Amino acid sequence: MSTNPDAKTNMDSMYRWTRHVYDASRKYFLLGRDQLIDRLAPKPGQHICEVGCGTARNLIKMAKRHKDVHFYGLDVSDEMLKTAQSAVKYAGLQNRVKLAQGYAETFDPQAVFELKGPLDKIVFSYSLSIIPPWRESIDHALALLPAGGELHIVDFGDMKGQPTWFKKLIFWWLDLFHVYHKPEILDYLQNLVTEGKGTLNIHKLYNSYAYLAVFKKI
Repeated sequence: MSTNPDAKTNMDSMYRWTRHVYDASRKYFLLGRDQLIDRLAPKPGQHICEVGCGTARNLIKMAKRHKDVHFYGLDVSDEMLKTAQSAVKYAGLQNRVKLAQGYAETFDPQAVFELKGPLDKIVFSYSLSIIPPWRESIDHALALLPAGGELHIVDFGDMKGQPTWFKKLIFWWLDLFHVYHKPEILDYLQNLVTEGKGTLNIHKLYNSYAYLAVFKKI
Protein backbone atom coordinates (compact mmCIF):
# COMPACT_ATOMS: atom_id res chain seq x y z
CA MET A 1 0.00 0.00 0.00
CA SER A 2 2.13 2.80 -1.30
CA THR A 3 1.47 5.91 -3.33
CA ASN A 4 3.65 4.28 -5.96
CA PRO A 5 1.17 3.29 -8.71
CA ASP A 6 3.17 0.13 -9.32
CA ALA A 7 2.30 -1.02 -5.81
CA LYS A 8 -1.40 -0.67 -6.55
CA THR A 9 -0.98 -2.54 -9.83
CA ASN A 10 0.84 -5.36 -8.04
CA MET A 11 -1.84 -5.63 -5.37
CA ASP A 12 -4.63 -5.66 -7.94
CA SER A 13 -2.81 -8.38 -9.85
CA MET A 14 -2.28 -10.45 -6.71
CA TYR A 15 -5.89 -10.23 -5.55
CA ARG A 16 -7.69 -10.37 -8.89
CA TRP A 17 -8.32 -14.09 -8.39
CA THR A 18 -7.21 -14.86 -4.84
CA ARG A 19 -9.79 -12.44 -3.39
CA HIS A 20 -12.44 -15.07 -4.13
CA VAL A 21 -10.84 -17.58 -1.73
CA TYR A 22 -9.08 -15.11 0.56
CA ASP A 23 -11.24 -15.53 3.66
CA ALA A 24 -11.45 -19.30 3.34
CA SER A 25 -7.67 -19.67 3.18
CA ARG A 26 -6.52 -16.87 5.50
CA LYS A 27 -8.59 -17.94 8.50
CA TYR A 28 -6.02 -20.67 9.15
CA PHE A 29 -3.05 -18.35 9.61
CA LEU A 30 -4.30 -14.78 10.16
CA LEU A 31 -4.78 -15.51 13.84
CA GLY A 32 -5.79 -12.94 16.42
CA ARG A 33 -8.21 -10.93 14.30
CA ASP A 34 -11.18 -11.87 16.46
CA GLN A 35 -9.22 -11.04 19.61
CA LEU A 36 -8.60 -7.57 18.17
CA ILE A 37 -12.33 -7.18 17.57
CA ASP A 38 -13.07 -8.36 21.11
CA ARG A 39 -10.72 -5.72 22.56
CA LEU A 40 -11.83 -2.85 20.34
CA ALA A 41 -14.42 -1.61 22.86
CA PRO A 42 -15.71 1.40 20.92
CA LYS A 43 -18.05 3.97 22.44
CA PRO A 44 -21.41 4.75 20.83
CA GLY A 45 -21.10 7.18 17.96
CA GLN A 46 -17.38 6.67 17.42
CA HIS A 47 -15.78 6.45 13.98
CA ILE A 48 -13.46 3.50 13.28
CA CYS A 49 -11.43 2.85 10.14
CA GLU A 50 -9.63 -0.31 9.11
CA VAL A 51 -6.64 0.41 6.88
CA GLY A 52 -6.05 -2.48 4.50
CA CYS A 53 -9.58 -3.78 5.01
CA GLY A 54 -9.33 -6.48 2.35
CA THR A 55 -12.60 -8.38 1.99
CA ALA A 56 -14.23 -6.39 4.84
CA ARG A 57 -14.36 -9.55 6.94
CA ASN A 58 -13.34 -7.68 10.09
CA LEU A 59 -15.51 -4.65 9.41
CA ILE A 60 -18.62 -6.78 9.00
CA LYS A 61 -17.97 -8.54 12.30
CA MET A 62 -17.36 -5.20 14.02
CA ALA A 63 -20.47 -3.58 12.56
CA LYS A 64 -22.70 -6.49 13.54
CA ARG A 65 -21.41 -6.33 17.10
CA HIS A 66 -21.50 -2.54 17.50
CA LYS A 67 -24.64 -1.22 15.85
CA ASP A 68 -24.20 2.33 17.14
CA VAL A 69 -20.66 2.81 15.78
CA HIS A 70 -19.61 4.12 12.34
CA PHE A 71 -17.18 1.96 10.36
CA TYR A 72 -14.95 2.69 7.38
CA GLY A 73 -12.62 0.57 5.29
CA LEU A 74 -9.66 1.64 3.16
CA ASP A 75 -7.75 -0.52 0.72
CA VAL A 76 -5.32 0.19 -2.10
CA SER A 77 -6.66 -2.64 -4.27
CA ASP A 78 -9.74 -1.98 -6.39
CA GLU A 79 -9.98 -5.72 -6.98
CA MET A 80 -10.17 -6.48 -3.25
CA LEU A 81 -12.70 -3.69 -2.77
CA LYS A 82 -15.00 -5.40 -5.27
CA THR A 83 -15.21 -8.37 -2.92
CA ALA A 84 -15.55 -6.09 0.11
CA GLN A 85 -18.42 -4.15 -1.45
CA SER A 86 -20.25 -7.36 -2.31
CA ALA A 87 -19.73 -8.76 1.20
CA VAL A 88 -20.94 -5.58 2.89
CA LYS A 89 -24.02 -5.47 0.65
CA TYR A 90 -24.76 -9.16 1.30
CA ALA A 91 -24.57 -8.48 5.05
CA GLY A 92 -27.00 -5.58 4.63
CA LEU A 93 -24.48 -3.12 6.05
CA GLN A 94 -23.91 -0.82 3.08
CA ASN A 95 -25.44 2.08 5.03
CA ARG A 96 -23.16 1.52 8.03
CA VAL A 97 -19.84 0.50 6.49
CA LYS A 98 -18.26 2.86 3.97
CA LEU A 99 -15.40 1.67 1.75
CA ALA A 100 -12.88 3.62 -0.29
CA GLN A 101 -9.71 3.16 -2.31
CA GLY A 102 -6.65 4.91 -0.96
CA TYR A 103 -3.12 4.70 0.37
CA ALA A 104 -2.37 4.09 4.02
CA GLU A 105 0.23 6.84 4.29
CA THR A 106 -1.76 9.64 2.63
CA PHE A 107 -5.53 9.07 2.77
CA ASP A 108 -7.82 11.86 3.90
CA PRO A 109 -10.82 10.42 5.80
CA GLN A 110 -12.73 13.69 5.54
CA ALA A 111 -12.44 13.53 1.75
CA VAL A 112 -12.84 9.82 0.98
CA PHE A 113 -15.48 9.08 3.64
CA GLU A 114 -17.06 12.55 3.82
CA LEU A 115 -16.38 12.74 7.54
CA LYS A 116 -16.91 16.00 9.37
CA GLY A 117 -14.84 15.01 12.41
CA PRO A 118 -11.79 12.88 13.20
CA LEU A 119 -11.52 9.12 13.37
CA ASP A 120 -11.47 7.71 16.91
CA LYS A 121 -9.71 4.41 16.24
CA ILE A 122 -7.67 3.06 13.32
CA VAL A 123 -7.15 -0.66 12.79
CA PHE A 124 -4.27 -2.40 11.02
CA SER A 125 -5.07 -6.10 10.74
CA TYR A 126 -2.19 -7.97 9.07
CA SER A 127 -1.67 -4.99 6.79
CA LEU A 128 1.50 -3.34 8.12
CA SER A 129 3.41 -6.51 7.23
CA ILE A 130 2.56 -5.95 3.57
CA ILE A 131 2.77 -2.13 3.47
CA PRO A 132 6.26 -0.98 2.38
CA PRO A 133 5.95 2.54 3.88
CA TRP A 134 4.76 1.21 7.24
CA ARG A 135 6.42 3.97 9.29
CA GLU A 136 4.74 6.64 7.21
CA SER A 137 1.45 4.77 7.57
CA ILE A 138 1.71 4.68 11.36
CA ASP A 139 2.73 8.34 11.52
CA HIS A 140 -0.14 9.33 9.23
CA ALA A 141 -2.65 7.32 11.27
CA LEU A 142 -1.49 8.99 14.48
CA ALA A 143 -1.70 12.41 12.85
CA LEU A 144 -5.34 11.70 11.96
CA LEU A 145 -6.29 10.67 15.50
CA PRO A 146 -7.19 13.10 18.26
CA ALA A 147 -5.69 12.88 21.75
CA GLY A 148 -7.04 9.68 23.27
CA GLY A 149 -7.43 8.06 19.84
CA GLU A 150 -6.14 4.53 19.40
CA LEU A 151 -4.26 2.40 16.91
CA HIS A 152 -5.21 -1.29 17.10
CA ILE A 153 -2.72 -3.61 15.40
CA VAL A 154 -2.65 -7.37 14.92
CA ASP A 155 0.17 -8.91 12.90
CA PHE A 156 2.75 -11.66 12.72
CA GLY A 157 5.01 -12.06 15.73
CA ASP A 158 8.57 -13.31 15.96
CA MET A 159 7.44 -16.97 16.36
CA LYS A 160 9.98 -17.49 19.17
CA GLY A 161 7.67 -19.93 20.91
CA GLN A 162 7.17 -22.01 17.77
CA PRO A 163 9.27 -24.98 16.57
CA THR A 164 12.12 -23.95 14.26
CA TRP A 165 10.75 -25.90 11.32
CA PHE A 166 7.33 -24.25 11.68
CA LYS A 167 8.83 -20.78 11.94
CA LYS A 168 10.88 -21.33 8.76
CA LEU A 169 7.85 -22.73 6.94
CA ILE A 170 5.61 -19.78 7.84
CA PHE A 171 8.19 -17.15 6.91
CA TRP A 172 8.87 -18.95 3.62
CA TRP A 173 5.14 -19.05 2.85
CA LEU A 174 4.67 -15.38 3.70
CA ASP A 175 7.59 -14.39 1.51
CA LEU A 176 5.77 -15.86 -1.50
CA PHE A 177 3.07 -13.20 -1.03
CA HIS A 178 5.50 -10.36 -0.22
CA VAL A 179 4.44 -10.42 3.44
CA TYR A 180 7.18 -9.96 6.03
CA HIS A 181 7.48 -10.13 9.78
CA LYS A 182 8.67 -6.69 10.85
CA PRO A 183 9.93 -6.62 14.45
CA GLU A 184 10.87 -3.00 13.91
CA ILE A 185 7.18 -2.07 14.05
CA LEU A 186 6.99 -2.74 17.78
CA ASP A 187 10.37 -1.08 18.29
CA TYR A 188 9.06 1.99 16.50
CA LEU A 189 5.94 2.10 18.66
CA GLN A 190 8.07 1.73 21.78
CA ASN A 191 10.17 4.69 20.65
CA LEU A 192 7.01 6.76 20.25
CA VAL A 193 6.16 5.93 23.86
CA THR A 194 9.66 7.03 24.93
CA GLU A 195 9.10 10.30 23.08
CA GLY A 196 5.94 10.85 25.11
CA LYS A 197 3.55 10.49 22.20
CA GLY A 198 1.37 7.77 23.68
CA THR A 199 1.00 4.58 25.67
CA LEU A 200 1.41 1.05 24.35
CA ASN A 201 -0.06 -2.28 25.36
CA ILE A 202 1.26 -5.42 23.69
CA HIS A 203 -0.27 -8.88 24.01
CA LYS A 204 1.47 -11.88 22.42
CA LEU A 205 -0.68 -14.67 21.02
CA TYR A 206 -0.11 -18.36 20.37
CA ASN A 207 3.50 -18.54 21.51
CA SER A 208 4.39 -15.33 19.69
CA TYR A 209 2.81 -16.44 16.40
CA ALA A 210 1.05 -13.08 16.42
CA TYR A 211 0.70 -10.01 18.59
CA LEU A 212 -1.93 -7.47 19.45
CA ALA A 213 -0.81 -3.91 20.06
CA VAL A 214 -2.89 -0.93 21.16
CA PHE A 215 -1.23 2.47 20.96
CA LYS A 216 -3.18 5.28 22.63
CA LYS A 217 -2.25 8.75 21.54
CA ILE A 218 -1.55 11.38 24.19
